[in-house]
Amino acid sequence: MEERLTRILLLLSEGGEALPGPTRLCQVAAEVTAMDGAGLVLLSDGRFQGVLCGGDVVSETLAELEFALGEGPCLDAWALDGPVFEPDLASPFPYGRWPAFAPAGTDAGARAVFGFPVHVGAARLGAIGLYRDQTGPLGDEQHADALVMADVVARAILSLQAGAALGTVGAELATGANFQAVVHQASGMVSVQVGEGVGDALVRLRAHAYGTDCTITEVATEVVARRLRFDPLEGEETGGGVPLPGVR
Repeated sequence: MEERLTRILLLLSEGGEALPGPTRLCQVAAEVTAMDGAGLVLLSDGRFQGVLCGGDVVSETLAELEFALGEGPCLDAWALDGPVFEPDLASPFPYGRWPAFAPAGTDAGARAVFGFPVHVGAARLGAIGLYRDQTGPLGDEQHADALVMADVVARAILSLQAGAALGTVGAELATGANFQAVVHQASGMVSVQVGEGVGDALVRLRAHAYGTDCTITEVATEVVARRLRFDPLEGEETGGGVPLPGVR
């Protein structure tokens, strides 16, 4: 444990930052576990609060897919409060796991994905997602390194957030982050339109995005611009003005 922690801290210090930010944390997470990339997401009550970083385009895409589709290794790791392993994303086990995320993640370039919760005691902050472009399980050493890395990330997040005002995100933590403000705003608007909770409204946005070959950000943008609304009785979407991209 101490040897692993020392090795990780030395790698983090090579970035030249007194307090490494999310991007450096992701870079080291991928390096120390010998993965092709790593992503870090914040979660609260099982909902995405933001994608803090991605070590590369694929890991960022995977994090965004989890947010858009509502399933994947980071969400499961957070919900289970334990590691999640998928050594063959093209043939996930158990069968039928992540029916939307698995094919989309494979198309993005991932062949194996792993999720590790980021927490301090009982406080669950989010999760680290690791990916590799080849199939195969994590080795014992990789698994052990990932657990220590997740603990380091948790404490770094608390340090980066320490000086922020209540209800705000620390500047260092927010740098390069995507907090999906437009999606959260749209979820609130749809919640009012259909008379349901914000969580259910987000599910409706995801379903509409999936059914129309749009990203959830595209759908949310249309809702915020008031070119798309959801029927208060049926919960079905009705459009006006500019049609959504990709609508069949």
